[in-house]
Amino acid sequence: MLLLSEPSDTKIRKFLARAAESNFTYSEIGATLALIPPLFTVDRNRIRLGSGSRTWRGAVEAVKKWEMFNLGWVRLYWPDTPLATNKNVAIQAHHMGCYWLNACRIVYVIDEDGPVKRFGFAYGTLDDHAESGEERFLVEWNRESDEVSYDLLAFSRPHQFLSRVGRPFARILQKRFAAQSKAAMVRAIARADREN
Repeated sequence: MLLLSEPSDTKIRKFLARAAESNFTYSEIGATLALIPPLFTVDRNRIRLGSGSRTWRGAVEAVKKWEMFNLGWVRLYWPDTPLATNKNVAIQAHHMGCYWLNACRIVYVIDEDGPVKRFGFAYGTLDDHAESGEERFLVEWNRESDEVSYDLLAFSRPHQFLSRVGRPFARILQKRFAAQSKAAMVRAIARADREN
């Protein structure tokens, strides 16, 4: 949904109420767990956050608090949304005086223990989203190397008219989001280290 002014909390609540009744805009639900479907643009991004159990705990807490959306030009409604399957969120992007509201639903949550500990989730796009696809936000702790990483995996294609005609601009924003999301996670880990 394209808006020329920042939406009020009331408008966002109505938007999310509509999202509760809407459907995914793609049929390959959960594909970020396995094979990425053809005919989508794929984005893979990864960054090392540090090492050890302390960094791991900080990374998990950062994901639970949606810190990867703490970017200034992107807002998540609502950041206290628990990570649980079928929970809906709205993502607001602000650029060049315009606001876009996009609706997503959590598809799955990962909480795995093993030689590589993994925690995160994926959400998929709903009818009120400019794009069609899925994005996974994941932190991993490889206990053999002791390395903790943040990993983003997304597949998408335009869903609405404006995202089709503005595809080059949409790709710029997607790449900007990925780069800044990684930086936000690094900041969250540094802040957690200072506080402990």
